[in-house]
Amino acid sequence: QVQLVESGGGLVQAGGSLRLSCAASRRTFRSYAMGWFRQAPGKEREFVAAITWSGGSTYYADSVKGRFTISRDNGKKTVYLQMNSLKPEDTAVYYCATTLSTVLTEPGPYEYWGQGTQVTVSS
Repeated sequence: QVQLVESGGGLVQAGGSLRLSCAASRRTFRSYAMGWFRQAPGKEREFVAAITWSGGSTYYADSVKGRFTISRDNGKKTVYLQMNSLKPEDTAVYYCATTLSTVLTEPGPYEYWGQGTQVTVSS
């Protein structure tokens, strides 16, 4: 198994930026892609962004397109989520996860999850 640790969350005003990181505990592990999900109180976990390790293909939820950018460092086995123009609606616990599946926009196919990092956007 592999452990994933998120960092970089915090409190920011609307319009501000944050950069989240997700580091894997092992340098080598089986993974096709990494994804970012978020969950706000009383709501279901929702897809934010994903990236494949080999080709670097990226996928985004419509709600974050143009504002968020996902990237990865294959050598460090680390993925990042650059969040710009943050809105109060972005407030949630953000989770990173890894999957061997090609289905990237749903939480079900992801096998391992981090413990999450809180992002709070004030108005």
